[in-house]
Amino acid sequence: MRGVRTLGLLALFVGAQIVALVLALPYRSAGLATTSNPNSPLDPLFIIVLVVLAPLVILFIARRGGALAALRAVILVAIAGSLYITMIATFSLLVPAPFYFQPASVGLVGDLSYPLAGTVAVVLLLALLLEPQWYIVDGVGFLAAGSLIALLGISFGILPSFILLIALAIYDAIAVYRTKHMISLADVVTDLKLPILMVMPGSAGFDYTTSGRLTDQRAMPVEEREAVFMGLGDVVIPGTLVTSAFVWLPTTPQLGIGSNLWAAMAVLGGALVGYALLMRLVARGNPQAGLPLLNGGALAGYVIGYVLLFHSLGLGLGL
Repeated sequence: MRGVRTLGLLALFVGAQIVALVLALPYRSAGLATTSNPNSPLDPLFIIVLVVLAPLVILFIARRGGALAALRAVILVAIAGSLYITMIATFSLLVPAPFYFQPASVGLVGDLSYPLAGTVAVVLLLALLLEPQWYIVDGVGFLAAGSLIALLGISFGILPSFILLIALAIYDAIAVYRTKHMISLADVVTDLKLPILMVMPGSAGFDYTTSGRLTDQRAMPVEEREAVFMGLGDVVIPGTLVTSAFVWLPTTPQLGIGSNLWAAMAVLGGALVGYALLMRLVARGNPQAGLPLLNGGALAGYVIGYVLLFHSLGLGLGL
């Protein structure tokens, strides 16, 4: 049963990377990059600071209890708003081009991507507010992960991506093994049923609304636990380098496939090696920091892939 859950999380992990690769170039064409200089080593600092401070703010509010419902609502609305923005660009790939209402001189333009994106965002928001079952949480997390990976990949070149992965791997190790506040954050997130923690149960009938508390799962023997959990950041952060390699490296064909795609697959392959090692540790039953292994594998995969593809030790860092 644990193997099924591990494969389920693996499918979410790999699927999010594929979605990001599909969306990356359209997002870039739509001007969704968050930075004007993708090679600036300072741009990842905002993400790093946000990742460090956000858990502390959530835990601070959680320990005071009264504002948790409001905090959950604010976070869910922010997630829905972010999905709305990114899904406009996504739906624009799928629906007919914008058109003018007649008479054209009036200047009224119809664009189906806007109402479709708004409808999906509102439906997902209501689902999370009213019935946050594991498959709804995972579905929203999957969409958010694919979109966010694409956004970070088109915003950060190779050097900033390296900085992001290394810094957050170190932080994750400290936050899980030393200060342990990331474990406390996971408890709060499962209690609030937020789509920033993916859930993979052993049974489709698992009721996340009543049985999903992480503290309850940890209290059970390992073989009796009903679900495995994985932070959304464990999907997004290593994926940043996957998409960055695809977007920013040369597209010179090798064996009929662009070098950039080969490099992206090398990064993903390295991350999957890290994933396999991570799941072996998770099987022991203790909370584990995912990013040291996932990011480490992604970085190793990139280095090996780049050297084999481009016969250079420069690694595309622009140093």
